[in-house]
Amino acid sequence: MRTSKNGWTLLLLMLAGIVFGGFIGTLAADMPGLDWLNYGQSFGLEEPVVLSLGLLVLTFGLTIRITVASIIGIMLAIFIYKAGI
Repeated sequence: MRTSKNGWTLLLLMLAGIVFGGFIGTLAADMPGLDWLNYGQSFGLEEPVVLSLGLLVLTFGLTIRITVASIIGIMLAIFIYKAGI
């Protein structure tokens, strides 16, 4: 039986890879031989943007941290998607 692949599955796998990779990178930050997994760069809004409409106040903010472990997690997610595991 042939299964169809869609973009939502890939997106969910990639998000899981980013989260899992970030978790592994955080755990490996204190280990002397594996501290390179937590090396990365953060980008986004340093201060949140606040939109006050009187009755309603909206706060926007987004910061993304890309580490070596999260890149490995993304590559693993793409491999799992392509292999159909």
